[in-house]
Amino acid sequence: MNILFASPEVVPFAKTGGLADVAGSLPVALKQLGHDVRVITPKYKVTDGKTFHLTPVVESLDVPISNRMETCSILEGTLGDAVPVYFIKNDNYYHRDHLYGDSQGDYPDNAERFIYFSRSILEACKAVNFAPDILHCNDWQTGLAPVYLRKIYQNEPVFARTASVYTVHNLGYQGLFWHYDMHLTGLGWDLFTPNGLEYYGKINLMKGGLLWADLISTVSQKYSEEIQTKEYGHGLEGVLQFRSADLYGIINGVDYSLWNPETDPHIVQNYSVDDLSGKLACKRDLLKEFGLPVNDSWPVLAMISRLDDQKGFDLVAEIVDTLMNMRQNLYFLILGTGHERYHKLFSHIAEKYPKKFGVRLEFNAKLAHKIEAGADMFLMPSRYEPCGLNQIYSLRYGTVPIVRATGGLNDTIKTFQPNANKGAGLGTGIKFNAYKAENLLSAIKNGLKAYKEKKSWEALMIRGMQEDFSWSASAKEYEKLYKKAYEKVHR
Repeated sequence: MNILFASPEVVPFAKTGGLADVAGSLPVALKQLGHDVRVITPKYKVTDGKTFHLTPVVESLDVPISNRMETCSILEGTLGDAVPVYFIKNDNYYHRDHLYGDSQGDYPDNAERFIYFSRSILEACKAVNFAPDILHCNDWQTGLAPVYLRKIYQNEPVFARTASVYTVHNLGYQGLFWHYDMHLTGLGWDLFTPNGLEYYGKINLMKGGLLWADLISTVSQKYSEEIQTKEYGHGLEGVLQFRSADLYGIINGVDYSLWNPETDPHIVQNYSVDDLSGKLACKRDLLKEFGLPVNDSWPVLAMISRLDDQKGFDLVAEIVDTLMNMRQNLYFLILGTGHERYHKLFSHIAEKYPKKFGVRLEFNAKLAHKIEAGADMFLMPSRYEPCGLNQIYSLRYGTVPIVRATGGLNDTIKTFQPNANKGAGLGTGIKFNAYKAENLLSAIKNGLKAYKEKKSWEALMIRGMQEDFSWSASAKEYEKLYKKAYEKVHR
């Protein structure tokens, strides 16, 4: 199939979040399945043309915005060994220090910037003469592309056989803008209705993708169910219920060439499912990194996360003193940045418990690898989590996840049952359901209890290390989804 993958950010060219990782990996995995895959993304200031060997393929392309034309050019680079990437270059829109905003907030013209990008996706196909079977759009920044496909470009020869797929990576970010920006779309005010792009008096760009794409996906089966409820739907649960027959959940893959204890260059000693001896060396190295005294018998509980309520830090704040004062000693390590109140709280806790608690208020990729390798348990008590990746990394490193049963955390972690399977045990991690501090504390206590049973604990580690969440498996699921979308359009 001919597949055009549209994303506002792509690793290694530009990144603010997990979408960029998906966009940098899934197209490569689809290419390996034999498809002609191409990627399209804006050319940001951070994307250095010389570093990535970008070459011009279209010198000048007029793209409609409102009642005028804005000119861009198209550059081409390569993802992996052989996936072409088209960059929409318009310096007025994209040559800025950040992708979506700065310390003052979102850029005030984000509506115009990404309405333009959505329209340029379709115009670029015509300009480079690429006829996609599948147009795969991602998040609010590309939400209007499926609308343009159906409303304006449907009868163009290059799109005669094109079906669209729209993926929601986080429903919390919808691309909401005031209604005066509607003229920028060029779609006409007849689409500014509750059955169209209108959302409580504003334009909702994500709603466009949800209503006009042929099929919709999100990044776990559980999350696809959750977002149809008021609790998780962020006001779009009615739209998602309306499209429920066309809504699918596919777990993100991970890049095991980067996250693998057998080959990881960032850890003090490599180890494998067949030889776990290096994990103790990694634990000792991690504790020294945090300036904590080393006691091999104390388990290490760790978190790598943005410090905010969505990630469960309001629950952690309630129980952290209890954890530090329990009869069973443990270390608790946190890496990340976020809300100032958590910066202050955890800095205070580190001073209060200098031999047990460590915090680094930063983003540090090397230390993240050391934590995955050196910790015994990894904590993810999220309020909601569309997919999550760290729990999958933790499995591969033999670091037992303790997670709330939401979204991708629920779908990727199998509940630990120590007495099942004739006493050999089943499962890969510990889960809790209700979003309450006492439930989180109980889950951690269950982990500490299990940690004491060394033989059972090692079996739990090994089961996790044997799980496979590689992109090749996820790509095959997307391949099935593309075929369904194509058949829906052509039946």
